[in-house]
Amino acid sequence: MPPAAPEPISPRSPRVTAARRLAKRNFRSKERLFLAEGPQAVREAAGHRAADGRGTLVELFATPEAAERHTDILAAARAAGARLHLACDDVIAAISTTVTPQGLVGICRFVDTPFDAILAARPRLVAVLAHVRDPGNAGTVLRCADAAGADAVVLTDASVDLYNPKAVRASVGSHFHLPVAVGVPVERAVTGLRESGVRVLAADGAGPHDLDEELDKGTMGGPTAWVFGNEAWGLPEETRALADAVVRVPLHGRAESLNLATAAAVCLYASARAQRAPGGCRRVPGN
Repeated sequence: MPPAAPEPISPRSPRVTAARRLAKRNFRSKERLFLAEGPQAVREAAGHRAADGRGTLVELFATPEAAERHTDILAAARAAGARLHLACDDVIAAISTTVTPQGLVGICRFVDTPFDAILAARPRLVAVLAHVRDPGNAGTVLRCADAAGADAVVLTDASVDLYNPKAVRASVGSHFHLPVAVGVPVERAVTGLRESGVRVLAADGAGPHDLDEELDKGTMGGPTAWVFGNEAWGLPEETRALADAVVRVPLHGRAESLNLATAAAVCLYASARAQRAPGGCRRVPGN
């Protein structure tokens, strides 16, 4: 049974040392655990369950101030079966990867989903991150996909670690909201989605097809996967060639380009709107 109250913990505790190591990818991969920092991420982790029913949050470090301020989060963590630790500021600073920690750091089980399971669910809107290397961008695109109502996100084997602390912070809890597959070769991702009846669009600023024109033609209402490329050099030609179409976001002003996360938000919301319109692949209430 979980303790009735957080247990005080020393900065020299082996639990603190183990938690600190999760800032490094090799330790995360070995233990299949990652850090979630701050109230929002910890709250979402505490409410998440794996397919086998186990709680995702396994351990929580909280300062006395944070424990008093966020009693609801501690109650949820306790209900999830997490081990609770009352930690001084030095402990939180040692574990946290942020400059200004918020007093709560959770240790969570990995939450990624097998790619075949995503395909079996017949997704209608998917974001594929191919060659995305910046963890902040990856987390932000995950958050955008979540907000747009996407059914899944796929990170290819050439992309950043889903559990990088910067990616987790940038997603603001979206890691726990929708299925995410990791380490999928881009060819496998595109082929699998297409065989599942999903139209695959590559987002590229130099693409021959215009997003506005695609919307006007009514081609965006079906199941769609968007492939987003590297922040600096976009998508390689061999990846663009895999897609059903290469689509650019039109620039009506004088800006040279859009950053990755902004372009992803525009593309995903365009698909979400088209799919929810009459005739789209998502049922519209009342129609």
